[in-house]
Amino acid sequence: MLRGGKPVERARMSDIALERIREAIVTGELAPGSKIKDSELAEYLGLSRTPVREALARLVDTGLVEAKPGAYTRITTLDRGDVEATLAVIEALDQLAVVTAVPNLTDEMIGAMRSANKDFAAAVKRNDIGRALTADDRLHSVIIDAAANPLLKKLIHQVHPQIHRIYYRKFSSLLGSQDSVDHHNKLIALCADHDAEAAATLSAEHRRHLGGLIGELFDADEFALSD
Repeated sequence: MLRGGKPVERARMSDIALERIREAIVTGELAPGSKIKDSELAEYLGLSRTPVREALARLVDTGLVEAKPGAYTRITTLDRGDVEATLAVIEALDQLAVVTAVPNLTDEMIGAMRSANKDFAAAVKRNDIGRALTADDRLHSVIIDAAANPLLKKLIHQVHPQIHRIYYRKFSSLLGSQDSVDHHNKLIALCADHDAEAAATLSAEHRRHLGGLIGELFDADEFALSD
């Protein structure tokens, strides 16, 4: 039998801690390889240790944090093999989302995608990383929502932060160009034409293109621990 509201409140605090720690990892405020203590994070976030510990455990499951009991808890390093594996998963999930979503897209949804890309282009021009990634997420969220697959949505949201922290650290090399704006325009056009297969193929090609650029950055040692 359910009792009271305290468990709900605790879960909410855990969600808040999760979101704020995840954002700090993506933006690099918590750098790859850096060791963390739940007591210090709790003090910094103004929360108790319990929701912070719960959030860290959830972040271990997503691969953003790694822990060795009795030894350390640290931010996962940017390992090339792990990044390539994550990119392969995202490519497959994106294709499934696009193929499933396109038949469900309405004119209003297409308009929302165009609006998001307009904001993305403006943010790219200003080199505003945070707003650019937010706009990019808005655009792709339209597709994810239209796919109407809760498990697919959960999986995509789980793996995206691992790639976002690379985008954030090397934005100008990866997303900070007209190429990404043009890709969005082509994707939107195919979605508006309800050409699901072509849209999915384009999405996969773009993911592979970004993967190639990320590979070049690893070759150039651009993701060194001290970066």
